[in-house]
Amino acid sequence: MYDATTLNKVTSKDGTAIAFDRLGDGPPVILVSGGSVDRQSNAGVAAILASDFTVFNYDRRGRGPSGDTAPYAVEREVEDIDAVITAAGGSAHLYGTSSGAALALIAAAQLPGKITKLALWEPPYIIDPAARPPADQVEQYNTMLAEGRRGDAAQYFMEKVVGMPAEFVASARSQPWWAWTESLAHTLPYDATIMGDYSLPLDVAKAVTIPTIVLAGEASFPFMIETAEALAKALPAGQTRTLEGQSHDVAPDVIGPALREFFAA
Repeated sequence: MYDATTLNKVTSKDGTAIAFDRLGDGPPVILVSGGSVDRQSNAGVAAILASDFTVFNYDRRGRGPSGDTAPYAVEREVEDIDAVITAAGGSAHLYGTSSGAALALIAAAQLPGKITKLALWEPPYIIDPAARPPADQVEQYNTMLAEGRRGDAAQYFMEKVVGMPAEFVASARSQPWWAWTESLAHTLPYDATIMGDYSLPLDVAKAVTIPTIVLAGEASFPFMIETAEALAKALPAGQTRTLEGQSHDVAPDVIGPALREFFAA
């Protein structure tokens, strides 16, 4: 759960308040969450890394106690990361998960000299064009949200983007946690905007010259290892690592030590 004693806030360039938990002591590491989740998704990793690092686990705009200023743009999210980097002392390691990994990669390209090392957990780029989510994903979300159909937007994400069976999602809508999922539905077009057409962003990768590791799970979606290897190859200082037995929902006690090893090297 959240701990009010660790909560801090910083103001982004456009005036949006960005909230973060600050834990531990040591070189700074900033954690970037993925789609349809908030900073609590990285809480387990934050607790593990806090034994060796000062961890800044922040809520992306529109989530938790962070603000949300319209209109949305990926550049605003990069400015949010920049604001947290400033709070961290001007430079930091960066770790992003899923679509948050794609955001972290963009930030590393746009904030040269401020991010020292970059770790990415399963950025969901898809090499096969036929396997990518619908091209009008952002428009679909915006239509459903404008009509107040937050649950339908969350269902669309789970079925059409993540690829969960329709039967599972239909059942999920009756679960106690579904209200929390709906509460984050307005951020779904944000992550879809970050991902674009889901192709590998080779030009962005080439601009990221800092040491970068792309991690994937051996038991995750089949395309994830292929994507990790291709992205690592495109990065000037890239490497890849596969974590045995891990799905997309990686265990903190597995990813945490892997991140510690990479950041401490």
